[in-house]
Amino acid sequence: MFLTKYYNIFTWLILYACTFVAASGAVWFVGDLNANGWVMPNIAPPAWLFPPVWTILYIFIATSAYRIIVSEAHYLKGITYALWTLQLCLNTLWTPVFFGAYDLTGAMVIITFLWITILCYSVIAFKIDKIATYLFIPYLAWVSFAAILNFEYLRIN
Repeated sequence: MFLTKYYNIFTWLILYACTFVAASGAVWFVGDLNANGWVMPNIAPPAWLFPPVWTILYIFIATSAYRIIVSEAHYLKGITYALWTLQLCLNTLWTPVFFGAYDLTGAMVIITFLWITILCYSVIAFKIDKIATYLFIPYLAWVSFAAILNFEYLRIN
């Protein structure tokens, strides 16, 4: 019991630290899309909306993983770990490709794979911990919107 308590605290700290590092990467690569002469889609939300939305989403993302890790043994846990890690990597990769390299096509490919990975994680995690999946629903919705926005940038520019 003593070790389990500290293992859970350590796991929680590691997950939130990794998620924080991934989230903070966005700060370094956010560029001015209008500086390239790009036309902004009509559906683009105001810039002030992104930091609070992503803060909440990253908390949900980390909490979902934590719930899977501390849940009872399940034969699907390994695949959920892999999918969670893959979605975080794709999420982290999308920002510098879109905002740093201004590669709209590359970003569209990445966000498509990200969306598929989030969906797969959610379906499999549901069998282990329903709340872990519920925490990913806003994330899937936001990435769906971001994919549409990415496509609109690609289409009109």
